[in-house]
This record gives sequence, C-alpha cells and structure tokens, in this order.
Amino acid sequence: MTAEAVPGPLGIAYSPCPNDTFVFHAWSHGLLPGAPAVDVDFADIDITNGRAERGEGDLLKVSYAVLPWVLDEYALLPCGGALGRGCGPLVLTREPATAADLAGRTVAVPSERSTAYLLFRLWAAAHVPGGVGEVRVLPFHEIMPAVRDGAVDAGLVIHEARFTYQRFGLHQLADMGEFWEASTGHPIPLGAIIAKRSLGPERLATVTDAIRASVRRAWSDPEASRDYVLAHAQEMDPEVARAHIDLYVNEFTADLGEAGYAAIRELLTRAADEGLVPRLPAEALAVPGPVGA
Repeated sequence: MTAEAVPGPLGIAYSPCPNDTFVFHAWSHGLLPGAPAVDVDFADIDITNGRAERGEGDLLKVSYAVLPWVLDEYALLPCGGALGRGCGPLVLTREPATAADLAGRTVAVPSERSTAYLLFRLWAAAHVPGGVGEVRVLPFHEIMPAVRDGAVDAGLVIHEARFTYQRFGLHQLADMGEFWEASTGHPIPLGAIIAKRSLGPERLATVTDAIRASVRRAWSDPEASRDYVLAHAQEMDPEVARAHIDLYVNEFTADLGEAGYAAIRELLTRAADEGLVPRLPAEALAVPGPVGA
C-alpha cells in the first residue's frame, strides 16, 4: 500500500458520559495493538444525531430512534452502545405530579430524535390525555436546572440524572424504562454505535473487533479509565460515575445478540406503526459482510 493510500484516523464522536468514556478508553488511548487510530470528538447526543443525518463522521454514538433516517449511509454495529434493563429515561417535575398534569405543558427533552423522546411519545400517547404542549430541546445537563427553576414544567432526563435528580429537589413522575419493559418484555434500546457503510465490510469488521476489545479491556482493568471518565463526566462524584457505568455497560455492550436486536426491532416497529418514524426494511439492521454474518 502506498503512503497516500494509508487511511488516516477514523473520526469517532461519543458523549462525555461515563459509559462511553469507559467503553472507548482503551481504543482512544492507543492501548489496543493493531486497532485503527481514532480521532475522538465529544458531543451531546442531539449533536451526533444531527451529524448522522447529515452524513458527517466515520463512527458516531447516536440514538436508536434516529436509525430510520440514517441507515442508508450508516451501518448499525453490534456492540459498543447502550441497551439494558432498569436504565430507562425519567420524566421529572418540580412538584409531585401525575401523567394527566402534563396535558398542554412544556416538556424539555434531550433531542427530538432521541430514543428517550421516542419512548416518551409512546408513553404519552397512552397516559397524557390530549397530549403535552410545547417540547423544548435542551442539552441533557441543562434539563434538571430548567425544571428546578420553573423554565419548563417537566423534563425528560437520561444518563446519570437517574442517580442525581433528588439533589435538584425534583420528583419522578414516570420511568420510561418501566413502561417499555412492562409493555414489551424487552430490554431498553437507548444509544447505538453506527459506522459509515463506505468503510467497507473488512474495515467495519476491524472496527467492531476494536470496540469489543476496548470493552473487554475496560472490564478487565476498570481503574485504568478512572481519570479519563471523571475528567469528562458532567457528574464528578466517583460513586455516581461507577453506578452509571455498572448500569449502562453490560452484556449488550459487548454483543447485542438476539435479545438486543429483538428489542431494537420492537421499538422501531412500534414507532413506525404509530407514524413516528419511517418504517425500516427487515435487512436494514444487518451489518454488511463478515460482521453481520
């Protein structure tokens, strides 16, 4: 291969949240022999969802909810994302409230293409008579202060907010994960790792191997990533960061498996049935070539 033909570092964008920095620490720090080099960009989920829709970036951590708009250009990778049980987004209010109290109210969400918002729309259709009022997109770390200060009536929160919302004096109105698991029996699909199809099957396989190796390295030596995780976390409490990692990094992070893919298909099928997302063909979730074989 000529010098001009050698590919440069892969551009990868993921959040500064503890689960992502934990998963990608080894790869991003060059600790995996033979793995391709990466150029890391930290970005909120609303930003990465937008980049995916515009075709910007080699690898991106995005919401599962955005997949119907991006899978022509990107492939869903079978590892590295966030999918599990007991980890759903929460609806929070300043005062104790019921679902009916949200009718016509302003709700802050982390992204209009987020899985959290898609789950919320499915839940609200069944529980909020007449529907909510204005939906306002805010970076996830601004949502709880906005609810506390009365700038919005309720907030849909993700990430470590599950562990910290009481510090803001807020109340949990509903758990989207409980709603999803009770109504489907499936784990909750939250964040996905996607890669440009133009990388080709062999390089997609190499990327998948690198992600899995990075996950295994993180599990084998959890303390190695500690400083990296805490340096980028919105919540600096080491105990909160650890709880966040323990909840969101699980067996589905290493391999979606049949249960993971079934959950994703259920989410996107239900959403399409409600007219919330375009319907995907059955083969859209498969990875080209040897990775998806």
